[in-house]
Amino acid sequence: MSTKTKHTDQKGKGGSHGTRIFLLFFWVAFAGGFFFVGIAARTVFTESDYWEVVRERFTRNNQVIQADRGNIYDCNGQLLVGSIPKFRLFIDFKVYGSDSLPRVKVQHWRDSVYQVKADSIATGLAEIFKDHTFKGDHIFTKKWFATRLQKAWQKRRTCQVFPFPVSYEVYLKCKRLPLFRESMLRGGFHGDKEMQRAKPYGSLASRLLGSLLPDTDRVPKNGIEYLCDSVLRGTDGVSHSTKVRDVSLSMTDLAPVNGLDVVTTIDVNLQDAAEKAIRAQVEALKAEMGVVIVMEAATGDVKAMVNLGRTASGKYEEIMNYAISKRMEPGSTFKTASMMVALDDGVITPETTVETGNGLYRMYGCNMKDWGYGGRGGFGLIDVRTVMEQSSNIGVSRLIDENYHNTPEKFTDGLARVGAGIPLDLKFPGAQNPRMKKPGDATWSRPTLAWMSIGYESLLPPISTCAFYNGIANNGRLVRPRFIKGYMRDGRMVEEMPVEVLREKMCSDRTLSQIRSILENVVSAKNGTGKKARCEQFRVCGKTGTAQVASGKGGYKTGQVEYLISFCGFFPAEAPKYTCLVCIQKRGLPASGGGHCGPVFKEVAQAVMASGVNHRNPAAAADSTSVMRPTLSNGNMSEMNATMRCLSMKPEESCGASWGAWQTDSMGSRIVPVPMLEGHMPDLTGMGAKDAIFALQGHGLRAELVGAGHVVEQSIQPGTEVKKGTRVRLVLK
Repeated sequence: MSTKTKHTDQKGKGGSHGTRIFLLFFWVAFAGGFFFVGIAARTVFTESDYWEVVRERFTRNNQVIQADRGNIYDCNGQLLVGSIPKFRLFIDFKVYGSDSLPRVKVQHWRDSVYQVKADSIATGLAEIFKDHTFKGDHIFTKKWFATRLQKAWQKRRTCQVFPFPVSYEVYLKCKRLPLFRESMLRGGFHGDKEMQRAKPYGSLASRLLGSLLPDTDRVPKNGIEYLCDSVLRGTDGVSHSTKVRDVSLSMTDLAPVNGLDVVTTIDVNLQDAAEKAIRAQVEALKAEMGVVIVMEAATGDVKAMVNLGRTASGKYEEIMNYAISKRMEPGSTFKTASMMVALDDGVITPETTVETGNGLYRMYGCNMKDWGYGGRGGFGLIDVRTVMEQSSNIGVSRLIDENYHNTPEKFTDGLARVGAGIPLDLKFPGAQNPRMKKPGDATWSRPTLAWMSIGYESLLPPISTCAFYNGIANNGRLVRPRFIKGYMRDGRMVEEMPVEVLREKMCSDRTLSQIRSILENVVSAKNGTGKKARCEQFRVCGKTGTAQVASGKGGYKTGQVEYLISFCGFFPAEAPKYTCLVCIQKRGLPASGGGHCGPVFKEVAQAVMASGVNHRNPAAAADSTSVMRPTLSNGNMSEMNATMRCLSMKPEESCGASWGAWQTDSMGSRIVPVPMLEGHMPDLTGMGAKDAIFALQGHGLRAELVGAGHVVEQSIQPGTEVKKGTRVRLVLK
């Protein structure tokens, strides 16, 4: 064979060898792929249940880290609603873990200690919970605890020591008891922490602030808690447990983001004053409900909102947000809107006269009556100012009917133009928008216009009436009521809520001036229906209202007649700063918006003006004989001195009677009592918390504070001999 032939044969053999290797790799890859596809198919179709169990086992290891819910504050930073830690108390009588010698030893020790100390534990628990009751009964006795613990110990199970969450202070007291004082792994006692909402001011503004659903600290039910839930609740985190050398460790996968704090427009001091004023009146009248709203004119900020309803037991509590959720016929307070439309359209002037006769006028087959009918008689021929001063139904209805009967849509459009009865679209749960009739509605009839003009045939929640009057106070600029000023994180405002304008101009400047003058006469005139709302210190504008309340389908003629009486106004008249609405629903006569609601308005208005906002008459400031002297109370002497120097005054020129009773300490900054007798109790009345604590520490005493504000009461009388370390209880208000 030639060399050429031999070379060719070797080449052919080499090529054949390469082909076999390629085919081998191909079939191996194909078989491997087929094998893994088969494994995957088997996993999906035949072992899915097994792997689902595995997945669930690992998923259960994931734990939610709940974010802390944000707090709710008033406009001055006072805490209205906050989350505080509560503890559910448990004791495990069974030691959990692998069946090993250490576990058996701990179980034996735990059992032996309980058997010896069971009586001491029950006695200690009964003493700790002696003041706790269930449905009014004192059932948490030594026997109750002993029986409960003994049953759990016999069955080697977990026992809930007390059926309700307790404070951290109570939890610490329990930790001092035998067995309970040991670590959780050794003694078995532990407290499961949970955050619960608390209101430091109790029921104050409770319906506005809202609440969470029972047995939950997460789901909002109503009020601001519901309105701002997305902001308050924050974002939960995630953690999982892993074992390292048989020790379970919690690992955070996603950290929680705590909720923002909500700053409301409420002023807790004004809220308190408003509630006290309306509560006294509804209790005296045995009324069904009472509402007070205080609103800041320029911003629409709701400074106070009280909603008192009568319970089945006769007590008055905040059972419903009447101010926002209860639509009612407003009565004579609506006459202001009717006259405002007519004045703005130019069909009447304040000097326009109308005949009211003897107080009874027949309109479209129905009797229109004035409040004087059957007694003092009618008002006769009167002008528009007197119509409003006397709240004449006949006067208002005749003026509106005579000018708009043929074009009623012009009147209803005018109401919308001036902002009376327009939707406020408040986002609170249960919030109601006004229901205003219009020509063409199925319920519109010939008498509708006349009765609508005096506050019937329409349904408005009290907040709508207050917002309308607030627009008049705010120079004709109607703004939406604002309840939230903004959101805070760590004490810093991160978002502020803007003022929302609904009507930039409700009416002409001439109409605004006329309606303000008319409303001031309602209060200031000798025979004005609002004279009981008159304040000596400043001028008030406002309007009374008395409306008979319809009883469902029975109308106004079934059962005992109920009345909605009200007064809405603003102050001071020359430069309005605040608007206030007071309305009461009561059964039977007498029922007078001016007589019953006017005094409440007056009390609230005076509280507002005395709350630190300076609305003194400018003329008084220009009078050299009018001198306002500051009042000095117990407190930081250096700050008082600095203030007096800025006023170019000496301490003795102040109104404070306590100035001479205090002197600066060695540091020249804090006040100490004079004489400072060693071992005697100082007088702390009138001092703030910071100064009171400092003064007590100077005597070696300890402070226990209750409330907020200035000291009004102390548990140990001034001058009493005291030992160092004595605890003194201070009540602040």
